[in-house]
Amino acid sequence: MLTDIVYEIKGLSYSYLGRFPALNKIGLEIKKGEAVVLLGANGSGKSTLLMVMAGLIFPTEGATKFLEKDLREESFADAAFQRFFRSRVGIVFQNSDAQLFNSNVTDELLFGLVQLGLPQEEVDRRMNKYISLMDIGHLRARHPQYLSIGEKKKVAIASVLVMEPDVLLLDEPTAGLDPRTCRHLIDSINSFNREGRTVIASTQDIHIVSEISKRVVVLGEDKGLVRTGPTEEIMEDTAFLEQHNLVHVHAHKHKDVTHVHPHEHPSHDHSHQ
Repeated sequence: MLTDIVYEIKGLSYSYLGRFPALNKIGLEIKKGEAVVLLGANGSGKSTLLMVMAGLIFPTEGATKFLEKDLREESFADAAFQRFFRSRVGIVFQNSDAQLFNSNVTDELLFGLVQLGLPQEEVDRRMNKYISLMDIGHLRARHPQYLSIGEKKKVAIASVLVMEPDVLLLDEPTAGLDPRTCRHLIDSINSFNREGRTVIASTQDIHIVSEISKRVVVLGEDKGLVRTGPTEEIMEDTAFLEQHNLVHVHAHKHKDVTHVHPHEHPSHDHSHQ
């Protein structure tokens, strides 16, 4: 029987250069089709955990499995495993410059599709769908280097979505985006998840947590996992959020939706205009 567990993480610790602890004994399971947000103060290890899930770095201790297969450096020496994993897992980095390297936006989106060896009609369908979804048609011939931060982010997201991976990993997806693009992105993430795909996003933007997740995983300032549970339950626990340096004071409700306002972004708003 095929497993419904996408990631099984046990006793995961990671140190940069073997000296700077970034994750401390994380234990976590993520199931197929879940929408999960990794929440934590700056430096709690959210991005590092995403990089481990993306098979870009490997644990110092403990083990990570993806669909019951070990995610180890040696695993990726096997071309069949590499292809299996990379076609199923897509990551959008916080810094889009780390992701964009082609000479124009069209080639940026085509790059991954060419690797998949898809028929031309399917390539065209996906290109049109995601260029339209992220509203980047006018940028097709532009060099990524000359785009704004928000435009780069949209291209980076489209270049991952176009691959239609089973698992979408997003590191601070709304950083640098204007409210309209944030809205686009949130809608895209949700439609992606409705198709049965798994979404895991790290964020400090407390406003989007309830919009894109059903479950929250909280990492503490000691780089360990402090709590995981339903989004609503955790987002309504203001004392807990304050304790872990995730919000600065007050929360209020509008029609059953809790809005928690961090002190740092009093005017930040992703609501419908």
